[in-house]
Amino acid sequence: MSTNARYTTAADAMTGWRDGVLSGTAPVLHAVGTGAMNRVELGPGRVVLIGGLPGGGKSALAMQFVVDALRNDETLRAVVCNVEMTPGVLLDRQLARLSGVPLDAIARRRLDASHAERIDRGMATLESVAERLAFVETRYDLGNVAATADDFGGSLLVLDYLQRIGPKGQHNDKRGRVDELMDYLRQFADAGCAVLCVSAVARSKDRVGRSTYDGETLNLASFRESSELEYGADSAYVLVPDEGDTVNLRCLKHRHGEPMDVAMRFDRRLQRFSPLDPTPTGSVRTATMTKLAALWNRTPAAGDDDGDGA
Repeated sequence: MSTNARYTTAADAMTGWRDGVLSGTAPVLHAVGTGAMNRVELGPGRVVLIGGLPGGGKSALAMQFVVDALRNDETLRAVVCNVEMTPGVLLDRQLARLSGVPLDAIARRRLDASHAERIDRGMATLESVAERLAFVETRYDLGNVAATADDFGGSLLVLDYLQRIGPKGQHNDKRGRVDELMDYLRQFADAGCAVLCVSAVARSKDRVGRSTYDGETLNLASFRESSELEYGADSAYVLVPDEGDTVNLRCLKHRHGEPMDVAMRFDRRLQRFSPLDPTPTGSVRTATMTKLAALWNRTPAAGDDDGDGA
């Protein structure tokens, strides 16, 4: 018999699992928006991956998710590692979204009295979450992200974007770096963190063999550098343009249920996403689960026969 074998029997795994299934208690998930946007299940133990075209709005969407999650849960603390934009630029965008004042006026500091009330309202919203939001400063590697999360007490980690953030140690091979990075992120998730990753995508081939970023050609293999990204993530999305100002957050993978897309409108002037489907989604204890629990409770455990064992 091997002394190195490590395994769990199904009987052992069912200890506690059965009660959890029948309890009707939903897993902890952070509300990242309204309506159909809450189909994106971001919570402790989960790694969510978002890819998209260059300039397509994926960083804006990630920050909107973070700020709204903080607004909806006053106990949540978030750490953002963005390798392309300073905290000031990220806050400019959120101020535009929350105030309704165009980003151009905010970024160029061309505000006047007509903006005052809306700016005050947006500032107040940002101030309400500011103490629970931290931005990683250079160096942009996973060691600094982990140290920041530990010191700040952050349980929601945002990495934007993955291919520019290094794991521990030296790695000359880009693919190997991303593989190891995702391995560490899974460990963070297993330790109870919620992890939101923004990823670059590679060009695909269209029907006549031309390289393109056409959203219809994007798939799980489009995430740049590593197949480990799509394997390691619990949910994987690509943000693709539709018609006009509408975009589609296509769900390519969802480990915990049916993949469901999210149709949204993206107002670029305000850097604001809003769902086209206003129907809220959520988990409730259904009548079916109640009946199932009652049936299971009436089922004798193994060895609890009513007979004499003959």
